[in-house]
Amino acid sequence: MEKTNVMRILDQKKIKYDSYYYGDTDAISGVEVATVLKQDFNQVFKTLITVSNSKKHYVFMIPVALELDLKKCAKAVSEKSLSMILSKELLGVTGYIHGGCSPIGLKKQFPIIIDNKAKDFSSIIFSAGKIGYQVQVALADLENILPIQYADITE
Repeated sequence: MEKTNVMRILDQKKIKYDSYYYGDTDAISGVEVATVLKQDFNQVFKTLITVSNSKKHYVFMIPVALELDLKKCAKAVSEKSLSMILSKELLGVTGYIHGGCSPIGLKKQFPIIIDNKAKDFSSIIFSAGKIGYQVQVALADLENILPIQYADITE
């Protein structure tokens, strides 16, 4: 399996991770990815990027089977309202394409809010920055390298 930028960053920071490859499957949605990887839907997270009226960007990570609650998200980051970033803006803002967005290796570091449900696990699985690749990293390690907060952000 080839290494993604996310894996190289984790290696550089000497952070242990497990990697998964699903690129040879038809999996598109996060639930499909969790299914083909035979992983718990609650432990596999998707990375979503939002933008405020003042053009500030925020990264939210939630279990793949759940939906983001933008009102709860806005409250968690003390904004009046948030909206999802437009798909066409994603690459320019994050350096990632839709379906391959990771909280690690963003072009610019944004606040990262992870749904409270992550605390049910010692590690979570998320995109390794390229479609077809996922990494599993301990929450404690993520907290050491990223500006993470936890909040109730799902519907």
